[in-house]
Amino acid sequence: MENKLINSQKIRVRGLVQGVGFRPFVWRLANQCKLVGEVANDAEGVLITIKGPAEQLSVFLQRLKTKIPPLARIDAIEVTPFEGWIRRSEFIIAASQAGAVKTTIVPDAATCDECLAEIFNPDDRRYQYPFTNCTNCGPRLTITHKLPYDRVNTSMAVFPMCPACQREYEDPSDRRFHAQPNACAVCGPKVWLVDGSGEKIAPPNNQSTISHAADLIREGKIVAIKGLGGFHLACDGTNAKTITRLRQRKRRYDKPLALMVRDVSMAERYVMIEDEARRLMRSPQAPIVLSQKKREGSALPQELAPGQNHLGLMLPYTPLHHLLMSEFDVPIVLSSGHMSDEPQLIDNEEALNGLADIADAWLMHDRDIVNRLDDSVLQLVAGTPQILRRARGYAPQPFLLPDGFQDAPNILAMGGELKNTFCLLKNGQAIVSQHIGDLENPVAHKDYRKNLDLYQKTNEFTPERIAVDRHPEYFSTRLGEQMSVEADCPLDRIQHHHAHIAACLAENGIGIDEPPVIGVVFDGLGLGADDTLWGGEFLLADYKNCERVAHFLPVALPGGELAQIQPWRNSFAHLLAAFEGRGFEHEFADLDGIKYLQSKPLDQMQQMIERGLNSPTISSAGRLFDAVAALVGLSPDQVSFEGQAAMQLQALAEASKEERGVYGATLGEIISWSPLWVAILKDLQKKTPATIIAARFHNTLIKLVGEITARIARSKGTKTIVLTGGVFQNSLLLAGAGHQLKEQGFTVLSPQQFPTNDGGLSLGQATIAAACSIISNGSQMLPSAF
Repeated sequence: MENKLINSQKIRVRGLVQGVGFRPFVWRLANQCKLVGEVANDAEGVLITIKGPAEQLSVFLQRLKTKIPPLARIDAIEVTPFEGWIRRSEFIIAASQAGAVKTTIVPDAATCDECLAEIFNPDDRRYQYPFTNCTNCGPRLTITHKLPYDRVNTSMAVFPMCPACQREYEDPSDRRFHAQPNACAVCGPKVWLVDGSGEKIAPPNNQSTISHAADLIREGKIVAIKGLGGFHLACDGTNAKTITRLRQRKRRYDKPLALMVRDVSMAERYVMIEDEARRLMRSPQAPIVLSQKKREGSALPQELAPGQNHLGLMLPYTPLHHLLMSEFDVPIVLSSGHMSDEPQLIDNEEALNGLADIADAWLMHDRDIVNRLDDSVLQLVAGTPQILRRARGYAPQPFLLPDGFQDAPNILAMGGELKNTFCLLKNGQAIVSQHIGDLENPVAHKDYRKNLDLYQKTNEFTPERIAVDRHPEYFSTRLGEQMSVEADCPLDRIQHHHAHIAACLAENGIGIDEPPVIGVVFDGLGLGADDTLWGGEFLLADYKNCERVAHFLPVALPGGELAQIQPWRNSFAHLLAAFEGRGFEHEFADLDGIKYLQSKPLDQMQQMIERGLNSPTISSAGRLFDAVAALVGLSPDQVSFEGQAAMQLQALAEASKEERGVYGATLGEIISWSPLWVAILKDLQKKTPATIIAARFHNTLIKLVGEITARIARSKGTKTIVLTGGVFQNSLLLAGAGHQLKEQGFTVLSPQQFPTNDGGLSLGQATIAAACSIISNGSQMLPSAF
């Protein structure tokens, strides 16, 4: 008699197991092991019921764990006896089942090698088809309305498959078995070109639409291209006049523009590519990777990245992009399709109207983009990847939290004001949204709300607590307050810099009950626990508590928000504080930087500062960078994007990497910069090159971080240091400070999988709220109150 308890099993697989070819993978394994039963998708992941000899079941389980598809990730496998009867005489793939959602959407993936070979093979039925995909690549989040991830729940539902595609879709041995976006030229989406009036542009001489779009770009035109997650604006990356015209039309005057290159060999003509950069560019995520410009050889126009030493390059990541780039022997600019800092456009009609003053032609298609998705951006710091913008290829992949978070309630963390993301914490996992952007205009507000609704609906998520930044005027904070009232759930106000540290702890696997670390948090600004503005902080922190142990001297921010875009205001405020008055104007009257300042309304500025009129004090590292940059002549009057002056200062310092000089500072619980300012002014009097001054300034910060952090860590009995905040996007600073601390025997952690800038705040907010809710047994706590 059959012993069904031994020979029949139910296997639950959780993780990234839908939309990645996991069921056909299970089907093949089961048939290889001569087992019977079925596999199905459901709302918790994948469910397998299976029967056979115990020895073969053991082999099946071992292979299930070790030979998974390339885009899959197994978080847990639960095996229990199956007490029902398995009457099948074969192993099948069953239809998806309904239920409470405990899985999530897999990130979009770049075109795989097999699909790429097909679109360039004249004998293949998908030759030059720009929407070719399979279970190992193609759109996921960008086309998904809801889970489970089946075609009916995607924007591909309006494209019935032709018989040939249907056969592939139904064949478990085929690479396209249950590939939900599966299509071909007969039955799938189409591309076309239009002009500004919306009239179709017919390619001449039987030329393909994509080839004609390439011709327009070569002619100096700007072409709006509907891609995977939104529209891009494309132009010739070697044509300075066209790049300037794009900047003027888009009102993106200085911010670096991303480039797409045909292959890594093309990239190597212009930048120095590290091995890890090659791997990243060729990976399924295919991000933009920042690489250092070559100083010799084929140069690209300075207009691409004014005042910068690095360029952001990416490889084609969809068949459409591969077909387009096959027409070029030079890079093309591929900049997000929107005006200034608004969200990327995704709808055909909206793009035609919204980009009317920018684009000369539009390359469109009829596969709807359900969810907007920007390109991800990474850089390498001492050979290690650091995500600067987490979006396509990475989001919304769930992140397994370290020990202690499994019992936390459902928490919705709203993120910050700039570089916003939000986070859903559920079942010991954190789902951090794709990069939403800056919440400073109504268009961004609408996009933020839409994505919140999508993520909650897709994950059947109801928050039991809501976490927000302490700053009361952030849009995300105000919306979180409103949602907390509507949902009748507790609201946690999380201190900005504490959230930066907690996010880094979480991604580095630090458990909820681990001892505190020293967190060095340098950024532009965040509201501190004392309701003043912080940004140059040394903190003793774990998930539950945070203590300020040292910080930069608070200096006035004359004009408030104006001082964030007019760096000269920061120079004046810092010099006024350093000299305890305006004696610097007489002692250093001969300097160009001082003469420039004297052309400004300094009397008015001083009165504002002295009376505290729209001049809050701030301990900001970001504003210190701005102040130094402006004094040496870098964008003193106005910057056109956040971090511009600081990035230019870093670029100057990189030109003098061998410089070892440092300036002084007054060290203590409050760090004063008077010695630094005197030294910089004297260097300027000596006609010391700006590159040397920039290098010495960086060296000073590196030395200061090493000395102060080590001293505090030893006094507090910790060996772990966290370096985080937007200023630590500066690779010189991060690599230098990290090296100094590691040489002294400390363990140094910095964000890598999530942005060190405010894009990582939501993860930190969620983990702090979770930790405090567990400690307080559900009663409301106010984290970061010290």
